[in-house]
Amino acid sequence: MKPKTPSISRRSLLAMGTGAVAATVSGCSGVSRAANASSSAIVSPPVGKKILLSCKLGMISKEVGGKKLPIADRLSLAKEAGFDGVDFDQAGEFTPEQVRIAVRESGVFVHNAINHAHWNQRLTSPKREDRDQGRSNIEHCIRVSHAAGGSGVLIVVGRGSDGSVNVVEQRAREEIQKLLPLAAATGQMILIENVWNQMMYDHDGPPEQGAERFVDFVDSFNSPWVGMYYDIGNHWKYGQPAEWIRTFGYRCVKLDVKGFSRANDKFVDITSETDDVPWDQVRMALADIGFTGWVTAEVRGGDLERLTQVREQMQKAFDL
Repeated sequence: MKPKTPSISRRSLLAMGTGAVAATVSGCSGVSRAANASSSAIVSPPVGKKILLSCKLGMISKEVGGKKLPIADRLSLAKEAGFDGVDFDQAGEFTPEQVRIAVRESGVFVHNAINHAHWNQRLTSPKREDRDQGRSNIEHCIRVSHAAGGSGVLIVVGRGSDGSVNVVEQRAREEIQKLLPLAAATGQMILIENVWNQMMYDHDGPPEQGAERFVDFVDSFNSPWVGMYYDIGNHWKYGQPAEWIRTFGYRCVKLDVKGFSRANDKFVDITSETDDVPWDQVRMALADIGFTGWVTAEVRGGDLERLTQVREQMQKAFDL
């Protein structure tokens, strides 16, 4: 009689990630001896932290002193600045093999992948070729995150101006449904970010809107592989972040972090004098839903000094 397989909650599954990937990369040209020597190494995030701090790869300087930095060196800068990991937001520029090698060479954990081509090749586009390419781009990101040891991909589902509400949401839903088998096979969640794309909120409406339309969209998949990558700063203009977090509940898998000034209607540094995001309320709401996981800065980046400043601002916001 076979032993009963224990059930695993969605959040436990995410905590596990896919960091135990130890297969040796073969057939890749230009692989250094150092990479081959460490090909069996497993890169893991710190253990025991409820909140893990991350920055986007795109925030990290591409060169120092006029010298272009390899990916591994850019990841190492994030580690030197005190981050627990990196969100690979330039996934479309690299192969899964390149990202895997960079992670092993640097020893820096990559927890997620993003491809910014989602604004051009949209899942909601009236053109079938654009939707096909958009879906292919996300498939690439899934493979990049899996190769790195991450647990998800951030996506922008499209743009509301591509058609009526029902039409654009159905187009996006159909394309995401096609991605679920690959997501499940590789252990990668498809995480929807709330952005100013005129979908699931009233773009020209007043503040104090709710997150119910986002929840309805996520729940329409009835899948453990679809969730929210909630950007706190993006929708402070439209609603109370603490209320949104409580409404999302377990669907709130990862967070993007930036400051925003309602008074000046613009993005600002996290916890700066003009940042009026109610961070104390955000912390309470995260505690209420039992949030544990990755929070990623999405602000102006730069060199080691600037990255360190951003990390310190995040620590202040989350009282770490």
